[in-house]
Amino acid sequence: MSEVKKPPSSGESGRWTRIVTARPRLSLLLALVVTALAVLAGGGVADRMGSGGWEDPDARSTYAAKVLEREFPGSQPNLLLLVDAAGPGTAGVDDPAVAAEAERLTARLASEQGVAGVGSYWRTHLPALRSEDGRQALIAARVLGDEKARAAVLERIAPRYRGGHGPVSVSLGGPVAVQREVTTTIQEDLLRAEVIALPVTLVLLVIVFGSAVAALLPLGVGIVAILGTNAVLRGLTEFTDVSVFAQNLTTALGLGLAIDYALFIVRRFREELAAGRDPVAAVGATLRTAGRTVLFSALTVAVSLSAMLFFPMYFLRSFAYAGVAVVLLAAGAALVLLPAALVLLGERVNSLDLRRLWRLRRGRSGAGAGEPDAVTGSGTGRGWARTTALVMRRAPVFAIATTAGLLLLGLPFLGVKFGTVDDRQLPETATSHLVQQQIRDGFPGSPGAGLTVLAEGAAGPADLAAYRERLASLPGVRVEGPVGSPDRPGYAYFSVVTGGEPVGQQAQDLVGVVRKVDAPFDTAVTGQAAVLVDAQKAIAEKLPAALALVVLATLLLVFLLTGSVLIPVQAVLLNALSLTAMFGAVVWVFQDGHLSGLLSFTSTGDIETTLPVLMFCIAFGLSMDYGVFLISRIKEEYERTGDHEGAVRTGLVRTGGLITAAAVILAVVMVAIGSSRVTNTKMLGLGIALAVLMDALVVRSLLVPAVMKLTGRATWWAPGPLRRLHERFGLSEGESAPAAPQAAGEVRGETPEPDRIPAGSR
Repeated sequence: MSEVKKPPSSGESGRWTRIVTARPRLSLLLALVVTALAVLAGGGVADRMGSGGWEDPDARSTYAAKVLEREFPGSQPNLLLLVDAAGPGTAGVDDPAVAAEAERLTARLASEQGVAGVGSYWRTHLPALRSEDGRQALIAARVLGDEKARAAVLERIAPRYRGGHGPVSVSLGGPVAVQREVTTTIQEDLLRAEVIALPVTLVLLVIVFGSAVAALLPLGVGIVAILGTNAVLRGLTEFTDVSVFAQNLTTALGLGLAIDYALFIVRRFREELAAGRDPVAAVGATLRTAGRTVLFSALTVAVSLSAMLFFPMYFLRSFAYAGVAVVLLAAGAALVLLPAALVLLGERVNSLDLRRLWRLRRGRSGAGAGEPDAVTGSGTGRGWARTTALVMRRAPVFAIATTAGLLLLGLPFLGVKFGTVDDRQLPETATSHLVQQQIRDGFPGSPGAGLTVLAEGAAGPADLAAYRERLASLPGVRVEGPVGSPDRPGYAYFSVVTGGEPVGQQAQDLVGVVRKVDAPFDTAVTGQAAVLVDAQKAIAEKLPAALALVVLATLLLVFLLTGSVLIPVQAVLLNALSLTAMFGAVVWVFQDGHLSGLLSFTSTGDIETTLPVLMFCIAFGLSMDYGVFLISRIKEEYERTGDHEGAVRTGLVRTGGLITAAAVILAVVMVAIGSSRVTNTKMLGLGIALAVLMDALVVRSLLVPAVMKLTGRATWWAPGPLRRLHERFGLSEGESAPAAPQAAGEVRGETPEPDRIPAGSR
C-alpha cells in the first residue's frame, strides 16, 4: 500500500504562480493582441480546406488515379452535367433541338480551362449516359488539379451551365460538385452551430457558477483557443492538405475543453477565496492543485488525438492538427490568461450573482433553505452522497450490471459495414445529391463506377488483348477497352464493370481478384471499391501502433498522476467501456437507418471507414479528461486522510456534479455540431455527445466508485521501484482541502459538499 503523503510545499509551483500573476494586466493585453492577430491570420481558412482525404495517398489505387488523370482524363469523370429535355414539345434527348443545344454545351465545356476528357451521350451514344425513359442524358468531364484547383474551376464555370438553356435545363453533379457542396454546407452549419451553442452554453455556465462574471471566463478561454487554432490551421494549409471537417472539432473542443478547464480552475479559486486566502495566494493554491490536473488532462487528450497522425489519410491527420492545437491552446489559456484574470477580479469573480432573485423568491415562500453554493459547494449534497453510498454498498451489483449494460449497447457494432463517402452525405434537397440520385434511379450505368485497371509498359496490342481475355473470363464482369494513348504508347486502361453496389462486398472482393490476374506488364487497379479496400488496409496496418500510443501514454500519464499501478489500467479499461454505447448507436442509427427520418439523413447501409477511428480518439481523450479530474481529487483526499473509501466518496461528491455539468455543456456543443445537414458531421457530433454523457453519468458516477470499492486499498499499490519513480517524477493535486473540518465530515460521509450542476442532472 502506498503511504499517505504530505502536501507539496508551495515553493514547488511558486515560481509559476509568480510568472502568471506578476503583471496580470500586461498578460491580458498581450493575449488580446495575439488573439487579434489570430483573427487576421486565420481569416478565410475554410476556403483553403479540402472536403476529401479519405484515400491512402501511398496506395496503388491513388497512384493509378493520378496517372489516369494525367494520361486519360476522360476515364474518370468527376463532373457530370445532367441535361434534362424539359422544353415543351421536345421528344426527349434525341430530339434534334435538344441534341444541338447539348452539343453546344459539350463543346463549350471542352474549351474551358482546367477541364479535360469531355464526353457526352450525344457524341458517344453510350447507353449508360442516357436515362431509361429517354428524358435525361449526361455530359461527363474531368476537372483537373488538386481539390483547391478543382473547387476554383467549378466556382468559375458552374454559373455558366447551371439552369435553363433553350430546350434543356442543366444540373451539376459528380464528385467535384458534391465536394464543393459539402464544403459550403459545413461552413453554413458550423456558423449556425456556433450561434446555437454559445448562448445556450452561457446560460448553463450561469446556472453552474451563479455569477455572470465567472460564467464569462470559460467562454473567453474557449474563444481564444478557437481563434488560435484557426490561425494554426491556416498556416498548415500552406504546407499540407487540411480537411474542412476539422473546423467542427475546433469549435467543439475549443468550447468544451476550455469550459472544462476553466470550470475546475475557477471552482478551485473560489474555494480558496472562501477559505480566506487573498487572490494571489488563491491562484497559487489553484495552480498547484486544479492547474496540475488541467495539465495532465490536456496531455492525455492531446496524446489520444495525436494518434491520428499515424494514419496516411489527411482527413484523419487534419483532426490531429486541429485537436492537438486546440487542446494545448485551451490549456495554455486556462493556465496563463485565466489566473491573470482571476488575480485582477479577486472577490469580484462572484459578482452579478443571478441567483439572488431566485433565492429571494424562494425565501419569501419559505423554500430554498440550505441551497448549495454554485461552485464552492457549501450545502449538504445529500443526492451525490446517497448515490455514492448506495453504489459502494452494492459494488458487485453495480459493477456487473453497468458493465453488462454497456456491452449490450455496443453489440450492434459487431455488424458494422464500411464504405466510402458519397453524395448521400448531403441532405436530400442538395442539388448534387438530387443529380446523383436521379442517375442511380434512372440510368442503367454510372460514369466512374466499377473498376479501372491501368496498364503500364505493355509491349503491344497482343499483350493487351491477352490480358483483356483473362479479365473477361472472371465471372460476372464485363470488360471494356483497352483504351490506349496516342502520345504515350506504353499506357492503356481497361474498365471492369460488374453489377451490385459500387463499394459493396462483391465489388471489394473483385478488387483482390483483379489484382491477382497475371499480366506481362505493370497494372494498378483503382475505382471506388479499390480506394475503400486500400483505405481499410492502411487503417488496419496503422491501428495497432496508434492504439499502443494511446494506451501506453495514458498508462504512463495516469501513473505519474497517481503513483498507482492499478488505477491506470482501470482508467484505460473503463474509458474503452464507456465508448461501447457510442459505437453501437452509430451502427444502429446511421448504418441501419433507424431514426433517419427524425434526424433527417439518408442511410447508405455502411459507415465511412475512418469515422470509427476518429470517434474513438476524440471520445477516449474526453473520457480521460473527466477521469483525470475525478481521480486527481480522490488521490488528493487519500493523501490527506489515508481513508480509501472516504476518499472515493469525497472525490465523487466534490467533482461529480462539476463533471456532470461539464459533460452536459460539452454535449450541448456536440449536439449543436450534430445538427449539421452533412451526415458524417451529424454522426460525429451526436455520437461524441452520447459518449460524453455515458461517461459522466454512468461510468464516472456508477462504475468507477463500484470498481474502486472492490479493489479497496490495493487500488493505490505500486512496487517499490515504481513508487520511488513516482516520488521523484510524479505530480498530483497534493493541496489539502481549504475547509478541513467540513472535508473531514465528508470522509465520514456526514455532510459532503456538492458541486452545482444543471437542474435535473443530479
